[in-house]
Amino acid sequence: MKKQLKSFFAAFSGIGQAILTEGHLRFHTVAAVYVIAFSFFYELSAEKWAVVIMTIALVISAELVNSAAESLCDRITKDYDPIIKRVKDISAAAVLVLAAGAVCVAFLFYFDIDRIVYIFNYITGRAPLLILFLLSLIISVLFIVPGPLVIAQLFKRKRN
Repeated sequence: MKKQLKSFFAAFSGIGQAILTEGHLRFHTVAAVYVIAFSFFYELSAEKWAVVIMTIALVISAELVNSAAESLCDRITKDYDPIIKRVKDISAAAVLVLAAGAVCVAFLFYFDIDRIVYIFNYITGRAPLLILFLLSLIISVLFIVPGPLVIAQLFKRKRN
């Protein structure tokens, strides 16, 4: 049992490290949060929910594997190596293929002009919800672009 607990802690540590250091993973995570949030405006069947959840899990898993491959390649050499380049390019391609598939799933499940207009009117017609949504967009951009490590460093500098 102790070994299994250690494995879970190691896995969660890996997710945390990747979120702190990998901008693409942060982007996919934010996209997943918005997809799940907006899914509640749709009447998704259990099967569609399963597809959405598995699609998100696959994209995020691929991004984690890509990040691990890139880290290992960088550990092996920082110099240009055609084999290392190939490994990095192919692992990035795997993420791209899954992300493109996720966009197709999103298009098939969510592209309904009437529903999109309804969601827009629902959010913009409620000031607190609109403010919350706009705030979430700002937080998302700050989370994705500079990332939590940069933001933490900025706050640390201001305190010193």
